[in-house]
Amino acid sequence: MTSSFEHHTYPARLSDAERERALKVLRDGVALGRLSHDTFIRRMELALTARRPDELAVLTADLQHENRWVRALTGAVGAVSGFTVKMRRAWTLERLPKLLLPSAAHPYPLRIGRDPANGLRLSHETVSRVHAELSRQGGLWVLRDLGSTNGTSVNGRRVIGAAVVQDGDQVAFGRMSFRLSAD
Repeated sequence: MTSSFEHHTYPARLSDAERERALKVLRDGVALGRLSHDTFIRRMELALTARRPDELAVLTADLQHENRWVRALTGAVGAVSGFTVKMRRAWTLERLPKLLLPSAAHPYPLRIGRDPANGLRLSHETVSRVHAELSRQGGLWVLRDLGSTNGTSVNGRRVIGAAVVQDGDQVAFGRMSFRLSAD
């Protein structure tokens, strides 16, 4: 008696790593302008539902990676671009006017804003009437935003409530920026 066994081979199931590689190629393709946003969304949906490696290969066939020279060149251009941004930021920071911190013996907070009754009056349209307050608390300088419209920031980060500041920090009230100085 002979028995016949049929041996079926099914393609291997996709691994998460293969799917991630395909999605990265698609993300790079849209970032480099090789795919429109709609095409990217459609291909991403197909990549997430693909069951076989050949289905992924079809989705990324027209988005082959550049050779290493092109990658090196784009990396160099990115580094130079980043350098110019850093240089511009450093140049701007050095040219900021200084805002002297009040003496430690000064018991009252320094109010900052457009109102003439403030200790520091800033007449700029992005500064609120009563914008912020700088006070000494427990040996530390604390900058408190007083509900201003355009916000207060310290070193580029918006102040929510209050922030501890020190000599050398960059503070901004609306679009008016200063460098804090203790002397």
